[in-house]
Amino acid sequence: MKSLPIIVLFTMFIASPAFALDLQSARAGGMVVEEATGYIKAVKPEASALVADINAKRKAEYERIAKEKGSKVEDVAAIAAQELMKK
Repeated sequence: MKSLPIIVLFTMFIASPAFALDLQSARAGGMVVEEATGYIKAVKPEASALVADINAKRKAEYERIAKEKGSKVEDVAAIAAQELMKK
């Protein structure tokens, strides 16, 4: 069972917040895609938590902008989607 300590260390290394998945890495790795709705979609299950977090933050920002401009949230999200897809 000499490999057990190595497995534990490896697991701790992978789980470290310093190595948490970020949006740029997820995009580059093909784990997420931008959608025409202004939100991202997980292509791989490992990106599900990241997608939920990013989409919640985007929704809050779209709602803030929509309220400020007197627009619909969906319209703000669609405009954002056009800009995000250019990148």
